[in-house]
Amino acid sequence: MVVEGLKRIRKQMPVPLLGIDSDNDGAFINETLASYCEREKITFTRSRPHHKNDQAWIEQKNGAVIRKIIGHERFSGIVAGQTRAQLFEAVRLHVNYFQPSFKLRERTKEGSKIRKRYFPPATPCDRLLAHKAVDERVKEALRMRRSQLDPVELLHRIRQGQSALAALSTGEPSSGPDRENLDQFLAQLPQLWQLGEARPTHRKGAAQGHYWRTREDPFKNVWADLLLWLQKDPDCTAKSLFERLQEKYPSQYEAGQLRTLQRRIGEWRQTMARKMVFGGIEEQTQVEAVAMA
Repeated sequence: MVVEGLKRIRKQMPVPLLGIDSDNDGAFINETLASYCEREKITFTRSRPHHKNDQAWIEQKNGAVIRKIIGHERFSGIVAGQTRAQLFEAVRLHVNYFQPSFKLRERTKEGSKIRKRYFPPATPCDRLLAHKAVDERVKEALRMRRSQLDPVELLHRIRQGQSALAALSTGEPSSGPDRENLDQFLAQLPQLWQLGEARPTHRKGAAQGHYWRTREDPFKNVWADLLLWLQKDPDCTAKSLFERLQEKYPSQYEAGQLRTLQRRIGEWRQTMARKMVFGGIEEQTQVEAVAMA
C-alpha cells in the first residue's frame, strides 16, 4: 500500500522524487519499500530512534494543514477513507496553488534575542516558478494547471468534504454545502463565517458555568463570624475581615486565601443588593403566579 501511494504521489509531483526520509514505523521499514527505492534510484533514509523532532516539518504540516481541515476526530472505515481522499485532493490543490505562506530566510542570534527574517509570502507554485533549477516545461505545466483551477470551487469542495466528515462523526444527516450547488454556495459565502466551522471537533459548544467546587471552602466554619462583622460594619473591606480572622484564628489562614474571601464577600454583597432592589418584585411575582395557578 505504501509503494502504491508513492507511485501516485510521484505522478502528481511536478519535480522528480530524489529521496524519502521516513520514521521508524514498520509500514516504511521493510524489504518491499527498500527494494522499490533501490530499483527506482531513490535515496531512502530514516529518522533516529526516539528523536521525533527529526520529522518536525512533516508534523508541522499535519498541524498547519491536516488538523485545521478535519480536526482531531478519528475516522475509520471505507466510506470515511474515500471521503478523506476526495477532501485531501481539493486541499492539495488549494494549498499548493492558492495559499501563500512564509518561509524562513535566516535566523540570527543577537545577544539574548533571536531574530528571524522571512521571504515574502508566496504559494508553493510561485516558489517553483521562481526557482532557476526547475525546467521550463514544468513551469509551463504549472501555469496551465493553475489557470484551470477556481479557488472558490475548491473551497466549495473542501466544505463539502468537511460537512460529510461531520455527518460521519455525529451520525446526523449532512445539511452543509454538500446539499447546495456552487451558485448557492457563492450566495452564502459572505455569511459563512458566522456559521462556524464544518469540522466536527471544532464546533463551539454551549458555554457551561462553573458551579462546582474543586476544593473545600476554607471559610465554611467561620462564615457566621463574617456575617456578624458585616452586619455591624457593612462598609468594611474583605481585607480587613481577613486580618481579623488571622488575629482570631492564628496560623489557620494564609495570605494566599485573601482572594478567595474577596470573591465570597463580593458574591454575598451582590446577592444582598439584588434582594434589596428586586426582592419585593420577585415576591409579588411569585404570589401572583400562585394565585393564577
